[in-house]
Amino acid sequence: MQDLNTLLTAIASQHLSIETLEVRYSDRLDFHGLSVWEVRAALEAAFQAGYERGLKSRKKAAEPN
Repeated sequence: MQDLNTLLTAIASQHLSIETLEVRYSDRLDFHGLSVWEVRAALEAAFQAGYERGLKSRKKAAEPN
């Protein structure tokens, strides 16, 4: 699960300019105004990461032991 948290934090940082996904109990720090193109870019990056992880997993399962 740590891999997923690291990946999501990296996507949030790169595409949404959000430095952490941890709750900080401050409206100023926990709520962000975002454009739709930023949200779209982040969703596309998350989808691509999942797709690539699935391909790796499929290739690994197909390899003979």
